[in-house]
Amino acid sequence: MLRYAVERLIQAVIAIFGVLTIVFVIMHLSGDPTLLLVPQDASAEMIANLRHQLGFDRPIWVQYLDYLQGLSHLDFGVSVVQRVPALDIVASRLPYTIELAAGALVVALGVGIPAGIVMATMRGSVVERALTALVVTGQSVPTFLSAILLIFVFGVTLRWLPTSGAGDFAALILPSIALGAISMSTFARMTRIAIIDELSKDYVRAGRARGLSGAQVVRRHVLRNASIPVITIAALEIGNLLAGAVIIETVFAWPGIGQLAIQSIQSRDFLVVQVIVLLISFVYVLTSVAADFVYVVVDPRIRLVR
Repeated sequence: MLRYAVERLIQAVIAIFGVLTIVFVIMHLSGDPTLLLVPQDASAEMIANLRHQLGFDRPIWVQYLDYLQGLSHLDFGVSVVQRVPALDIVASRLPYTIELAAGALVVALGVGIPAGIVMATMRGSVVERALTALVVTGQSVPTFLSAILLIFVFGVTLRWLPTSGAGDFAALILPSIALGAISMSTFARMTRIAIIDELSKDYVRAGRARGLSGAQVVRRHVLRNASIPVITIAALEIGNLLAGAVIIETVFAWPGIGQLAIQSIQSRDFLVVQVIVLLISFVYVLTSVAADFVYVVVDPRIRLVR
């Protein structure tokens, strides 16, 4: 298992390095940020001096090597717009995004998995058809559209919940539902498929032959065996929730890293964007590696070997 863990760590470093390199190149090819930082009547000499101060007059490969050298010392650079460490800017916004992603994950797991279980065990019933319609709707409606509909119904029309900004628990409800809707549908579908597959296996029939009820077989045996693909999806969805927060935070004026990413891209604040991308990439890789080890806990028959 130690060898497997080392190999996965090496793969994680390579993946993060690759993503960071691609984003670095794309951001630097998007335009010169100095043109956004100087007055409209700035002279060519003033623009050139600022470009030199920020280091953007150097070849891109030199800037890239300097950035990597800084990363080796945990120096993520200074925002070209706010002139403060980029990491500090992201860290100040991160708690809001974690709060939103946690709320969305609660919605996705709390609704999706029970819905999937019911859909698999009550096939053909009215309840199953109603839940299927809910899941299909959640999967089909774009995130930004569901956010707007929630705002219109519960914020504007009924005036039950706030429609923008962070604050108390009430302010978290609508963005959490909007962000977690697609993940909820994904969990419901995967849970349903996994349970239906397990219900067709011999050990289920053997359990029923020993006198166990359908509910007992599902609770004691089926859920545990069906959890492996759900764990895989969960590892991916945690990263998706952080990435999807970009849209939701913009719609709900939520002051997290998603909103910060949009603002930084518009102002070409390269270093802030790169910190955000590095953070999301790290979460994706970390959850993927963690899922491999959770498999062993859930099913001891699995061995992490190469």
